[in-house]
Amino acid sequence: MQVSRLPGRRQREPKTLWLWWTGPTDDCDLDRIWQVYIRRFDIEHTLRFAKQALGWTNPKPRTPEQADRWTQLILAALTQLRLARPLVADHRLPWQPPLPADRMTPGRVRQGFAQLLHRIGTPATWPKPGKPGPGRPKGRTSTPAARHPALKKQAVKALNC
Repeated sequence: MQVSRLPGRRQREPKTLWLWWTGPTDDCDLDRIWQVYIRRFDIEHTLRFAKQALGWTNPKPRTPEQADRWTQLILAALTQLRLARPLVADHRLPWQPPLPADRMTPGRVRQGFAQLLHRIGTPATWPKPGKPGPGRPKGRTSTPAARHPALKKQAVKALNC
């Protein structure tokens, strides 16, 4: 298949794309097939981001219900990153090109997400100041910890027969 141009790559000459179709030939919509093939990279990168950056495969759930709940939490986090795109500033690394808000990737949104949380606040109360506790009451002494003798391994003589 030869396409006249690829989306987003105007200065590059597109290469020939070889596709293989298995199925009835009357269902073969060539225009739809190559677009689906190109979109598979979006799916693969989304799954990689969910596994590496959001820790999708880190926990070891014991039941299928726990695994489903964890997957739903990861999908909620991805949705939150997508929705926060226009709200966060582009905190890019020095070698990364600047991106407009509508083109920022979930990883770039994640880099600027901390500033967004600081700006919108949290419904949680502030932590209490860390000061020392009251300590031991006056006049009370502590008892020494109980000591236990160390167990020693007895040497076993080998029987010579």
